[in-house]
Amino acid sequence: PEREVIFHRGSGLNLTSGKYTAPVSGYYTFTAKLHIVCRAPRRKGRGNRLRVLICVQSRCRHNSNLETVSRLESGGDLFTISVTGVLYLQAGQYASVFVDNTAGSPLTVQRGSDFSAVLLGV
Repeated sequence: PEREVIFHRGSGLNLTSGKYTAPVSGYYTFTAKLHIVCRAPRRKGRGNRLRVLICVQSRCRHNSNLETVSRLESGGDLFTISVTGVLYLQAGQYASVFVDNTAGSPLTVQRGSDFSAVLLGV
């Protein structure tokens, strides 16, 4: 919710859609830090990876994305996963965060998680 935003400058971030739209073409540094709770026990033998991606235009299968992969451990249900890097966006393109949960366990992104974008240069 907008009332919970600690620092928000510029018009590129849409808090409703979760998308950052580039106001000008250039190189942007992106960071996403997610605090995640796993609500159900994970079963052995199933995939238990969690991927967090920052993708341009929701095209996560192309080279225009940032990605980190973490293995969900059996102990504890709260953990933090981060992804950061630089992407080139043309004016009007957007970037957003995606979570790929191969574990199949219900996950909840907690308060205190963040997503940021900063223009580095054109």
